Parts: sequence; C-alpha cells; structure tokens
Amino acid sequence: MASISDNPLSPSSSSPRNRSSSVPTRFSTCIFSGVAGDITVLVDGESFLLHKFPLVARSGKLRKMVRDLKDSSSGLISMIELRDFSGGPLTFELAMKFCYGINFEITASNVVALRCAAGYLEMTDDYKEENLIARVENYLDHVAFRSLHKSLQVLCSCETQEMAETFKIPVRCVEAISMNAYREQLVSCLSEELKGRECLEWWIEELSVLGIDYYARVISAMARTGVRSESIVNSLMHYAQESLKGIIIRNCQEQREIVEAIVTLLPNDDKGSSSLSVTPLSFLFGMLKIGMTIDIEISYRLELERRIGQQLETVSLDDLLIPSVQNEESMYDVETVHRILTCFLEKIEEEDEECGYDSDSTGQHGSLLKVGMIMDAYLAEIAPDPYLNLHRFIAIIETLPDYARIIDDGIYRAIDMYLKAHPLLTEEESKKLCKYIDCKKLSQEASNHVAQNDRLPVQMVVRVLYSEQLRLKKAMSGDSEEGFLFLSSGLQSRAVSPRDTYASLRRENRELKLEIARMRVRVSELEKEQMLMKQGMLEKSGNNNNGGTFLTSLSKGIGRITIFGGENRRKVHRKSWSVSERKPSRRTR
Repeated sequence: MASISDNPLSPSSSSPRNRSSSVPTRFSTCIFSGVAGDITVLVDGESFLLHKFPLVARSGKLRKMVRDLKDSSSGLISMIELRDFSGGPLTFELAMKFCYGINFEITASNVVALRCAAGYLEMTDDYKEENLIARVENYLDHVAFRSLHKSLQVLCSCETQEMAETFKIPVRCVEAISMNAYREQLVSCLSEELKGRECLEWWIEELSVLGIDYYARVISAMARTGVRSESIVNSLMHYAQESLKGIIIRNCQEQREIVEAIVTLLPNDDKGSSSLSVTPLSFLFGMLKIGMTIDIEISYRLELERRIGQQLETVSLDDLLIPSVQNEESMYDVETVHRILTCFLEKIEEEDEECGYDSDSTGQHGSLLKVGMIMDAYLAEIAPDPYLNLHRFIAIIETLPDYARIIDDGIYRAIDMYLKAHPLLTEEESKKLCKYIDCKKLSQEASNHVAQNDRLPVQMVVRVLYSEQLRLKKAMSGDSEEGFLFLSSGLQSRAVSPRDTYASLRRENRELKLEIARMRVRVSELEKEQMLMKQGMLEKSGNNNNGGTFLTSLSKGIGRITIFGGENRRKVHRKSWSVSERKPSRRTR
C-alpha cells in the first residue's frame, strides 16, 4: 500500500483507476473502473460510490454500520449516511483515499480535519497497523509542532473544527507555540547581531489572525514559559490595533471581550519602579477610553486605572483629558482621574511604609511633586468647563496632600479660572474653594495678582496682604525663627504622643525634605537672576562700539597695576626685612 508523505505524490501507476481513461476524475463516481461499487456513503448531501472491503478494513465506525445493514440488504447497493461529519466531503474523500492506498499530502491546513475525521471514523491501530490516526499524530508530533509557523496554522484550523478540543489538539498547539517562541527568544539573545537593539518578533503579526480565545491561551502559555514581557506587550498592542481598528461600536460584545481579555493578559510590573514599566501609558489610556465607550466591566476599568496610577508621574496632560461618556453635560471624566490619583497616592503610601521613616525616599517625594504639578495643570485645563461640578473640582484638590506642592501658584491659577468660568458661585462656595490656597506658598508675582483680583473673597486678599507684610518684615530683619519653631513643634508633638513616634518622624522627615526642596527652588531662582544680570551687563557693554576695547584695555591696565604693585610690595617687603636683619648686627658691634 502507498504511504502518506509530506510532499504531494501522484497516484500509483499500478492502480486500476489509472488503467482506463473512461473513469471520471470525480472520486465519488467509482474508485475502480472494473469493479462495481457495492456501498454508497452520503456526506453532507454528496454521495460516494465505494467498496465495503477497504472501508471496513480500516474504519471501525463503517464496519459497525455495514454489519447493521448486512441483514437488511437484498443484493442491492447499500447506502449509509454520515451526519455532522467533521471536515465535510473533501476531508472524507482524503480519508477514503487513505483506505484505498492512494497517496496524498498531509499539510498543516488539513491535518486537523483529517485527525477529526479519523477519530470520527474510528481509524485506529486496533483495526490495522499504521492507520490514519497514527499517521496524522506522527505528522503533528514530528513536523507541525516543531515549527512555530506550522503550529500557528494548525491552531487556526482548530477554530473551524469543533472536535479538535476532543483530541486536545489546541492545547498541544498552544504549548508548541509558546515553547518555539521561547527558543527563538533564547537564540536572538545569544546572537551577536541582535545585541544592543530591539527586535520585533515575526510571530507577533501572525498571532493577530487568531480568535481572542485561542490568542489569550497562547499569550498565557508564553508568559508561563518565560517569553519576554516586552514581546508580550508588543503582541497585545498589535493585536488590539488589528482587531479594534475601524469604528468602535458601543455595547459591542465582541469588542468588549477583546478589551477585557487584553487587560487580563497584561504582564505584571514587578520591577519596583514605575519608570521601567513595560506597558506604555498611551496604550493603557487607549484601552481605558475604548473600554469606557463599549462599557466593559468595572473590574477591568479599575485595573487599567490602577496601572496608570502606578506611573502617573510620567503622564502627559493630554492623556488625562478623558472625554466624558456617561455624563453628557460635563466635558471631561473627572471621576476617573480622581480614582487614578488615589491609586498613585496609595502606591506612595505603601512605598513609604516599606522603606521606613529613616530611609531615603527622595524618589517618592520627587514623583509626588511631579504629580502635583501635573494635577494643577489638569485643574486649570478643566476649570473653564461651565458644567464642571464644584464638588468634583474640590475632590481633586483635597486628594493631593499639601506637601505635594512647593508653591501654590498652579492651584491659585486653577481656582481663579474656575471662579471666572462660574460667576454664579455664592460667597460661601468661593470661600470654601479659596481656603485651599496657602498664602505663604505664593510667589511674589502671584501675590500681586491676588491683591488686584476682584473675583476673590475679601478675606483671601487680606490674608495675602498680611502674609506679604510678614514676609517683608522678616526679610528686613533677617529673622529665621520660623525654622526653629517648625523644628520645635515637631519635638513637642513627639513628646506629647509617644505612641505615634513612627508617624511623627515620617511626617517631620517629609516636611524637612519639602523645606529643602523650597530652598533649592529659591537658590535656582537666584542663580537665574544672577545669570540674567550678567547677560544684561554684557549686552549693555556690547552695544557700545568701543566698549569691548575699552574694557579690554582697562582690564589689562588693572592687571599691570596689580602685577607691578605686587612686585613693588614684595621689593619693599624684602628691603625692610633686610634692614631689620642688619640692625641687630650693628648693635653687637
């Protein structure tokens, strides 16, 4: 009997089918020209005129069906029907070719259908050695599963074969794909050509043809196997781009399943630093905005918000401007940003507890200062919205602690813009809003603006003027008692509540670092002013045509005077020293 190979082979020349040119090319008419068929098999409405002997020799199912029809037959051609045959007439024709010993090619495209058909027909080795099931399994193990590309083709074929799960073909394909991807990753890491530059794996594009169910299984297996998180994230981004391109339909179940699956498959950032996160913020915000549009489950939204909050210090202002979907009156979704900010502050609190009060938490405090600047800019951006609720606006301000701002110019600008866009606020509401401005942390320019701002309550203007007066007095007297009182208050608080020593020390450490940051900002401002003064002097001197020559000659003259003056002084000094030495000698004489 002819064997099955991986390459297409023509039917054997000794086959009776090739001896007669009158035999039609259609296999279902007759397999032998000289021997009439004695059984007809119907598969999805198409008939196959076959012979009982080669069928019952290899198929257990057909053997049982023929045995059941033997008693009822009366010399006529028997007829049986195979309902719900996996693969349809084309696959059944290949199976029958195998029964008759006709060669054909097993490929990654038809191997799944052949395996399901062989299982349906019960073509096991119990009826004949090296039956169709054994041949197909041999191809899967030694050919398909050793290649990542062919494993993907086999897995794609499983999507149209319901019986594939019965024979565990998808599970084996998933494991083969993950292992082959891991091997290619190891080879690429060892290759000298790929060192020092990123390489986009070719299988990332090919995975996008899979359905979301099989794709999720493949990505999960890759994560367990040890494939790089960067490669997994790149694959997720490419799959989302290919599967979600076009119009996003609200409440679309298919798109909802894709987004929720992608959120579940995102790798965990266990590197301990948000700046080293492998998942880009732009991708997280894109998934969040699409998820809000198609109304994904709240748990997936919260997971995206948590991941964004882990690296909030690197976010841009445009990313935070999330359009409002549910609340049509307001322009932006402020509640989502508030939850993201809460996640960030929870992360900072956890890091502080892990590090302890005596550790160097400069990085955390720096991140907090960056977020404070970003949130002030965000508040100023959403403040002109006439439909923005005061409660939501204040919620953002209250969530961020006071030590997150070195100066309050940003929060003052946001509140002033909100008061300008909402002129119908009551006096009490304006006072409630302005109490979040610390007059002592306003710059000179902002204080001058407050003194001339008619939108602010009178109490606010009075407080700013009083703070400016105190600042002026301290600047004139050079008083530095504020720092002493600040430190002494910390010592008193520790003496009053010894149980809260750890918390008070953490608070004092944070306040001291804030004071140091303020001093650094002041020093940098002074340096900038000094540079501006130098540039102004240089520009003034450059405007005069002879200014450069005059200054040069003047400096040279001063240099000469200094040099000669120094030499004269040294000569006079040596002369006086020699005279002083001679005088005692004269006295001895």
